[in-house]
Amino acid sequence: MVLNKAATAIFFAGLLSVTGQAAMAAESVNFVSWGGSTQDAQKQAWADPFSKASGITVVQDGPTDYGKLKAMVESGNVQWDVVDVEADFALRAAAEGLLEPLDFKVIQRDKIDPRFVSDYGVGSFFFSFVLGYNEGKLGAAKPQDWTALFDTKTYPGKRALYKWPSPGVLELALLADGVPADKLYPLDLDRAFKKLDTIKKDIVWWGGGAQSQQLLASGEASMGQFWNGRIHALQEDGAPVGVSWKQNLVMA
Repeated sequence: MVLNKAATAIFFAGLLSVTGQAAMAAESVNFVSWGGSTQDAQKQAWADPFSKASGITVVQDGPTDYGKLKAMVESGNVQWDVVDVEADFALRAAAEGLLEPLDFKVIQRDKIDPRFVSDYGVGSFFFSFVLGYNEGKLGAAKPQDWTALFDTKTYPGKRALYKWPSPGVLELALLADGVPADKLYPLDLDRAFKKLDTIKKDIVWWGGGAQSQQLLASGEASMGQFWNGRIHALQEDGAPVGVSWKQNLVMA
């Protein structure tokens, strides 16, 4: 996704081919993402190869902040060029005029999966929301699916849920309430919110990956909904956390 600004920025990703023509448009590109292991991987897979091929320096920034992004564009003081966002926000931001259209004279659109490309952005990678839990808080109790979030007697403690309105929270609430996966859409919003209300006092909302990791690793939340990469990173660091992939919610 490229922010709306006077000068057209260059979009780069592993799926895109950037020609020498694009390289002369700028000496540096400011790339914003979510930080942590995700941005480290993006730097290695995308930014470094792009810089080597084009001679353009990629300046890393973050984490992604939707409010800050909108304020930059509306004030005319845009510091970010390319930003990693969720698909729902990209669609809304494009409709609100916050983004520059991509230049498909230098981007090979036919090389990109058509499900994940629009005039203003492309899908970058797959990930899942998974059920993560703190083993020290729950002991021998091993939650298996989203129903565990709503069983505070068997699995006591706070629940960490993602606060932004991308796919995730409403779907997991409906799955936990017995809605079959192939019957989720259109979402029954009343039913989903009614289910969430049953644990309203136990929910801790998170808005970024580092915050989600801190909530789980510290035990402030005994379980919750997390990006799979953040759980993996905690496990690699030796944190006492477990994961269930059952009913994982795949995103792109």
